Amino acid sequence: MLNSQLWIEPLGNVVVVRVRGELTESLLKEIHERVIQLLRDTEYTRVLYDALEMESPDIDIALLQEKLNEKTKQLFADQSLRKAILVSNTRLGYLSRIAFGQFGEGDYRVFYNDLSHALQWLET
Repeated sequence: MLNSQLWIEPLGNVVVVRVRGELTESLLKEIHERVIQLLRDTEYTRVLYDALEMESPDIDIALLQEKLNEKTKQLFADQSLRKAILVSNTRLGYLSRIAFGQFGEGDYRVFYNDLSHALQWLET
């Protein structure tokens, strides 16, 4: 984790997750736990994952996120959670689609280098 930086904080009515550098399995699990806790504490239903400065992880990390995302859906089954994933390249975009739902964008959406559009979509 020496090459990674992580920030998770509520901003307005959105939980913002910023990851820089390498995303490891342990870091991904920490992100998941902290986001779940913040969603419970704040009762927010919007999450922005800022991966603009994140290195592209292995497919195993995307598959783990897919499993964690299913757990999140079960925990918040009575709420409509929306997730915006901000990425810098097509590889991260592809992995994000695997991680957050391979069957089209519904409760999540991938944005390429467009923070303002991601935040606007979360607000709608």
